[in-house]
Amino acid sequence: MKSVYISVINDLVTDQRVGRVADLLIDQGMEVTCIGRRLKGSPDLHGVRFKSRRYRMLFTKGPLFYGCFNARLLITLLFVKRPGLFISNDLDTLPATYTASRLRRVELIYDSHELFTQVPELIHRKRIQGIWKWIENHYVPRVKHAVTVSFPIATIYRRLYGTRFCVVRNMPLRKEAAIIDRGWKGSQFKGKQLIIYQGALNMGRGLELMIKTMQYLDDAIFIIAGAGDIAHELGKMAEEMGLTHKVQFLGRLLPGQLVQVTMACDLGISLEEDLGLNYRYALPNKLFDYIQCRVPVLCSDLPEMKRIVRTYGVGVATPERDPLKLAGIVKFMLKERSDGNWRDALENAAGELCWENESLVYLDLIHQCRIK
Repeated sequence: MKSVYISVINDLVTDQRVGRVADLLIDQGMEVTCIGRRLKGSPDLHGVRFKSRRYRMLFTKGPLFYGCFNARLLITLLFVKRPGLFISNDLDTLPATYTASRLRRVELIYDSHELFTQVPELIHRKRIQGIWKWIENHYVPRVKHAVTVSFPIATIYRRLYGTRFCVVRNMPLRKEAAIIDRGWKGSQFKGKQLIIYQGALNMGRGLELMIKTMQYLDDAIFIIAGAGDIAHELGKMAEEMGLTHKVQFLGRLLPGQLVQVTMACDLGISLEEDLGLNYRYALPNKLFDYIQCRVPVLCSDLPEMKRIVRTYGVGVATPERDPLKLAGIVKFMLKERSDGNWRDALENAAGELCWENESLVYLDLIHQCRIK
């Protein structure tokens, strides 16, 4: 049996892209081991088909963390038995994975989930950004097989480094309309319409804007499902504005729980700011998760998100950043949702924008590799 080792720097619990790729390879008769880290609050992995190895790290951030993680990853990959393929997810695992692939003469796929050096957290930290750019410039031109999440990001990588990236967007598994369950709302939110944000709670995601918008919405609840760097600040903001009854923080949910919550909601938001190229050309997985749960989308008018929403007619893309005016758009969308609009458009989009279709590109890439 061919063995595949997938490396990622998170704890594997909620990384649905890595899980879908692992399942895809297992369905092709391969043995898959995913390598990540185990954080202090990381739950155990349940219901997964892949093998796993998660490092407990002495350092949790900064240069020592990344250096130690890559050192441990390199040692692991140098001594695993009969590897057939290595998959590196994002730039922070590429140094170790690329080095191991060369030393062991094993095929490597680099899966870049974002334009790493252009994330908002690095844009104003020029020294740190410069280090990551050096790493990217050193390794990416040497990569033979690469994949990323949107066509503009693939184009940027090609222009910078000459490396051809195929595009596999972050799409969920197809859900039939018959299984869509709105029951999570229950009696706790009776008479209220639910607006959801799912994903990381980081700067530039439009979360502060949406919390401010909630002061103008009387019969709606804003559900925030996720964790991240600004979680505490957002909670404090909601409290200071007297909006704790309108803004609910669910924390990080397991994938199955997140689907149940999303299915019960009436509107999904993806209001990222134009903070650098990574956000400008982002195509977040939450966009497709909303669609697959038949929830209309309110998003920024950034190019890739706008193209999906307007092409399939599944919501509204807006440049609006004024809370009062944004509240007017939300009210309109919630009324349209109540009237049954977007139902057919969401159903059609869900049939096309699913992993079953998108994974064919990844399979073609796998077949290009000479897996031992």
